[in-house]
Order: sequence, then C-alpha cells, then structure tokens
Amino acid sequence: MERKVPIGLSNKHIHVSQADLEALFGKGYELTPMKDLSQPGQYASEEKLDIVGPKSTIKGVRILGPVRPETQVELSIGDGFSLGIKAPLRNSGDTAGSPGLKLVGPAGEVEIDHGAIVAARHIHMSPEEGEAFGLKDKDVVSVKLDGPRGLIFDNVLVRVNPDFRLDMHLDVEEGNAAGAKNGQMATIL
Repeated sequence: MERKVPIGLSNKHIHVSQADLEALFGKGYELTPMKDLSQPGQYASEEKLDIVGPKSTIKGVRILGPVRPETQVELSIGDGFSLGIKAPLRNSGDTAGSPGLKLVGPAGEVEIDHGAIVAARHIHMSPEEGEAFGLKDKDVVSVKLDGPRGLIFDNVLVRVNPDFRLDMHLDVEEGNAAGAKNGQMATIL
C-alpha cells in the first residue's frame, strides 16, 4: 500500500495561555477565530502580536487557537537569526530550556522566560490512519516529496491521536526549499 500524506506548510505563529492572552489584550479576552486549520478544533485567530528579540522585532505574528496551558512561539531558523536568538529544534510543547522573548499586544506586554522553538517536522494522524499505515504514536519515519526540487525528509515524528487527521507539518523554510505547496501529497517511506 502506498502511504500518502498531504503537506501543510507552517509559518511562524504563537500559541498563548489564557493568562498571557489577557495580559496582552485585556481581562476576559477571548480569541476570535478567523480560519480553521487542518487539525480539528485548531484555528488561525484574528489576533496578532509583535515578537521582540535582542536584535530585532517581528511585527504582526498570528496567534493560533485555542489557548494552551503554556505560551509557545514557533519560529523558523531564519526568524531566530533575525530576532537574535537560537531557538532549538523541538517537538511542539517541548519548551523547557528554550529562549524567551517579549510579546507585545494592544493592551500590554508579556516577557516569557522560555518558549521559543523551531518546531520539528511531524505527521498528525488518527489511530485508524496509523493502523492503516502500520504506524504508532512517536514512530519516526522518512517522507519523500516528488517534484523538480523533490527530496526525502528524515526524522519525521508521527503523532497519533483521536483528535488528529492526516497532515504533515513542515516549517515554511523547509517547504520552500523543497518547492512544496499546501495540500501536495508526499509518500511515507
């Protein structure tokens, strides 16, 4: 069986805790969904923040919802260089020991002491999709992307959860290097 997976390119974005959301936008503030994302219940919000690093500021970075237990900033390697930090390559949620940044919103600022990462490439899938592909949560696979700039991505983490649907997330720099487009199909090797 050929194991095909759609590609989803992920640009820099921010996940916020409720406490940080209220510090940045005001007491009792709730995110405003703008567009649903590939994973059920996940969305791009209308809200944006400025990210301030030691070297520069990146303005207008979108918050993804819903709120999370901890604030996390997902960057590309190039974004980290621009901001003047060395964000480690990590699985989403693994923020311990990562650099902090300042986030600026319309009602205030928040200084996070950790939370800036470069998200590792990964594949979301449901348990049924995992079973069909012969994969389980935390497996690591290689994925082949065909095309004029085609290549093989190694060290792709498989994330299996009943709330997920099939989608491979690459950061925008990796996707651009491979000439990938959102929705393009790749093959799990």
